[in-house]
Amino acid sequence: MFSMPIIYALIGGYLLGSIPFGLLIARASGQGDIRKIGSGNIGATNVLRTGRKDIAFITLLLDAGKAGVAALLFNHFFGSPIGLFAGAAALIGHCFPVWLKFKGGKGVATFFGGLLATAWPIGLIAGAIWLACAFITRISSLSALAAAGSAPLIALMMGYVNIAMMAAVMAVIIYIRHAENIGRILQGTESRIGKKD
Repeated sequence: MFSMPIIYALIGGYLLGSIPFGLLIARASGQGDIRKIGSGNIGATNVLRTGRKDIAFITLLLDAGKAGVAALLFNHFFGSPIGLFAGAAALIGHCFPVWLKFKGGKGVATFFGGLLATAWPIGLIAGAIWLACAFITRISSLSALAAAGSAPLIALMMGYVNIAMMAAVMAVIIYIRHAENIGRILQGTESRIGKKD
């Protein structure tokens, strides 16, 4: 059975993660509903398609902070590993926000934010994997999948069992949200960084 702190962490993390910062910031800056442009997602990548790099960067920071703040906050009050439940729940909230009929972002920024806040060495290694993959393949989604998939293994090799479990949950969610991207990657039609289709 789940203890009350875990239940609090799951609910609190999910609610924090489900705040659609990209949508709110885009609307507040006069860009309208970003769900009606580009990929239709609420994350920083789609906000960037408005042409506003400033609000895209702010969205990136806020989305990354969701899991990080949730994990650190609940870890402070309830200790480890309660904060890890909150971090994973924040990613779920970002990807499947109840306010938007469970249609949210892809979760990549939130994933890295959670890792950097709870185990920064693993977050940095995962980030390096993203960069290396992006440099070689120039496919952002593939780079995200590589980083997410490797993070749990990296955590296990470094002896962070609890972090590995959180990273595994987050990786599964990211793979689910990237299902269409995976299909395009297998078909060889996925868009590449810096190249307009």
